[in-house]
Order: sequence, then C-alpha cells, then structure tokens
Amino acid sequence: MSDLLGSIWWMIVALGVLVTFHEFGHYWVARRCGVKVLRFSVGFGKPLWSRRDRHGTEFAVAAIPLGGYVKMLDEAEGNVPASQLGQAFNRKPVLQRIAVVAAGPIANLVLCVALLWAMFVLGKQDFSATLGNVKGIAAEAGFQRGDRLLRIGDRDIATWTEATMALTKSAIDAADVPVRVETAEGRIQSRTLPLSRLPVGFDQENATTLAGLAWRHWQTPAVIGEVSPGGPADGRLKTGDLVTAVDGQPVSDFSQISPLVQALGERGGNAMVEVDRAGERLALELAPRRMRDPQTGTEYWGLGLASPKTRELPPYDAIQQFGLLAAVPAAFRETGKLATDALGMMRRMLTGDASLKNISGPITIARTANVTAKRGADWFLYFLALLSLSLAIINLLPIPVLDGGHLLYYLIELVKGSPLSERAMVTGQYVGLALLAGLMGLAFYNDILRLVT
Repeated sequence: MSDLLGSIWWMIVALGVLVTFHEFGHYWVARRCGVKVLRFSVGFGKPLWSRRDRHGTEFAVAAIPLGGYVKMLDEAEGNVPASQLGQAFNRKPVLQRIAVVAAGPIANLVLCVALLWAMFVLGKQDFSATLGNVKGIAAEAGFQRGDRLLRIGDRDIATWTEATMALTKSAIDAADVPVRVETAEGRIQSRTLPLSRLPVGFDQENATTLAGLAWRHWQTPAVIGEVSPGGPADGRLKTGDLVTAVDGQPVSDFSQISPLVQALGERGGNAMVEVDRAGERLALELAPRRMRDPQTGTEYWGLGLASPKTRELPPYDAIQQFGLLAAVPAAFRETGKLATDALGMMRRMLTGDASLKNISGPITIARTANVTAKRGADWFLYFLALLSLSLAIINLLPIPVLDGGHLLYYLIELVKGSPLSERAMVTGQYVGLALLAGLMGLAFYNDILRLVT
C-alpha cells in the first residue's frame, strides 16, 4: 500500500511541476505578445483555490491534479468584445501565435537543462559499468568478469545506466559494436560485442542479459539463505554461511555456486566447500546429489542451498559531479544525449526496428517516480528531467490537438498566406484525437502487461 500511495503522490508532484512549467511558457510569451490570458489552471475540473490578478487573469488550482491549461481570449472559444479584439489570440500575427504555442515545449527543454544542472551540482550517483558474470556471446567475444566498460561505439561511458542505453540501441540495430574496456588487472583493451547474433524478435528490454552480460552490482553475495532439510548440506552448512570457494574455485557471487556444483556432480566424487561462518574459516567435504526443480521439473546436481530472499544493493561506486559553472555545459551535453536517444528510439519504432513495448504510460511513470524518489534527490531530478524532455518532444509531434499540430497549421498558414479552412482544421482535430487515443491505449496496455508479467 505504501508503494501505491508513494507512486500516486510522486506522479502528482512530477506532473504538477512539469505541466505548470509548460503552461507557464505559453502564459509568459502570450502576455509578451499582448494576448489576454483568461485563466491559468494547474489541474482540471472545479477550482479548489483561485485568485485574479490586476490584468484579469484567474490563477487556479483544480481538483484533478493530472495536467493543466492556459485559456486565452480567442474568437474560436466564444464572443469577444470589440474593445478586446486586439488582445485575442486568433487576431495576432502568425509568427506571434507560433511563438506562443512553441513556448510550452521550449519551457520544458529549459526545465530539463535546469534539472540536470541541479543534479550534477548535487552529484548523480550510479553504478559503474563493471561486469559481473559473463556468458554466451559476450564470453565468446572475450569479455570477462571485472571488465569495466569505458566506451561503446562512439560514446564514452561513465555509468551502468549509460552503458545499458548504448548497448540496447546497438542491439535493436543488430550491430556489432566496438567496446573499449579496462580489465580487472587495469589493462585497456578493445573488443567487439556481436549483437547481430541475437535472435530475431528478442526481448529488447533485456538485450544486455540476452547478450550474456550481467553487471557487478547485480551480484548476490554467496551467503546461504536456506539449507534444504534432508539435502546434502543439511547439518553441515548453515543459514548465514558465506561460501568462499567450491573445490578450490573462488566464489564471490551466489550464482557461481550452481555451475561449480553441477560440474562436480557430473564428474563424480566429493568436494571441499569453504565457508566463512561468523569470521571462522571452515572447509567441509560434501557430495552433490541429483535433485529436481519443483517448478520446472528438471533434474540437476545440487547441495540443497538457496540464496537469501531479499538483499540490498551495494553502495554506488560512480558519481558524476561538477561545480556550479562546470555543471552548465555538462547539463547541455546530457540534454543533447538524452534528446538524441529519445528521437532515435522514436525513429526505430516508426521503422519497426524497435518494439512498441518501449512505450510507457502513467502506471510506469508513477512507479518510476516512486522508485527514483526513494533513491534520492539526484535520481528524482534525473527522472524529472527525462520526463520534461519527453513532454517537450511529444508535444512537438505534428499531431493535431498537440502543440506540434497547431504549429503545423500555422506553418501552413505562413506558407500559403491564409489560415486553413475550418473544415480542414476540424478534420485534423478528429484525426489527432484518434491518434492520441490509440497511443494512450497502447501505453496503458504496455503498463498493464508489465504489471502482469
């Protein structure tokens, strides 16, 4: 219940900040262009609070906190007194109308840069792009545990988040990507990850895992969470024991135990399992036994050990932090990278290369807002910046009912010298509503599918 309430609260906070800033962009430029603004509302529905300024603009906070709007004097919205026609939006020159409409998305871009600047000043904590277990095509390409990724393709990598995005893009493009790494021994090497070998129709949300890569911070310490009654380790190993080696092979992650035990069982004979028990080093001789997985029914060689059911993430080992001035170009660079990635993903979805499962809706947004808020101010600022950028890009799409659709109308008017006919504009509005409804339906479907799976 706490996660549900937290998700709802932080989504309201996020949308409140972003939409208010977006609408303020429209409001500020409209006022500079001499347009009379009738209402600036944060939220929809019945106002819970309102006041009117000396210019006649009503500022309101409404009951449904999932958006907002700016209502301007416009003959398309109703009768306008003759004395106020000069302040009507529709009577303004087309370039001024373009400026007013474009101001909303531009405000979100400005906010994105400001949020990233604040994030870099505070210091963005993350995990380094250091590999844990490696298998599959990544292991065949020479990648090893302890490798730290420094560059993927033409992009320098500082964190796990950046590495995941870069590798996912290359996987969608079915490209063999050059990777520069620093090995656990400190040597700089270049390797090629053959992502073109991923199967057709692979799960794009798990591209790195399918390529055989796991990250060091994913590792589960080799602490025994449970010993199966009657199993080979019953009475010998205990909950809380830290496994340090199996048959002389060092163990640093719980997932390493099973393959070593499987190899022992196939070879036959007993093995020495070394553990740390409250600071005491022990070496116990155990014999793997044929066991059956109760969920899948498959048989395997095992000792009857299970990892802890819950674990905490290790401390962050990478931080991106700049001074007040140095954070400014860093914020612009990060905005450029995020915009390039977002537009690239949209292009891939339009061409059919990227799955439409990548589209997320309000449920995913709410859950992500809650998770990032729990991680700290730096992560929540990053989330807000990404959401603000997404809001700017989506609003600039040339879909009627969005800002981009209105800009398209005004650009056509600018070229042909006269406005589009009312019939054409109404038709466009219906088409835009249909497209928007389809997009929202797909986003909700993806959200629900994520919850179910």
